[in-house]
Amino acid sequence: MSDAFTTRVLNIVSGSKETVVDLTHDCETFLREVAGGRDGLLNVFVPHATAGIAVIETGAGSDSDLLAALHTLLPSDDRWQHRHGTPGHGRDHVLPALVPPHATLPVLGGQLELGTWQSVCLVDTNISNVNRQVRLSFLG
Repeated sequence: MSDAFTTRVLNIVSGSKETVVDLTHDCETFLREVAGGRDGLLNVFVPHATAGIAVIETGAGSDSDLLAALHTLLPSDDRWQHRHGTPGHGRDHVLPALVPPHATLPVLGGQLELGTWQSVCLVDTNISNVNRQVRLSFLG
């Protein structure tokens, strides 16, 4: 594989409650190691049917607000046809339609180009699967 494309898998333990995990530092560390000061694209992908990637502000309550909004849009009750797992687990399978399992972000001069308050985050509402993988891929 050429050094124009490099990929790495992060193993994330998301815990036993719904969560938003900030991956920004992991993305920046990856780019420092592989981008070599080049411009390109960072793709962040979670290969799970019940998690997503969001670019949001964290630390000021937005991550909690996002989880609250998802609870309003996707209640954890028995309305879901997909019924295996914990009660209301079907909602977790609808999540990636609202919070996609990927984001592609610009890299300029080897650095992630985010707005002042933006963070790259794993959004995980599935309390039954605490082990997640996130694939970071740099193309430059």
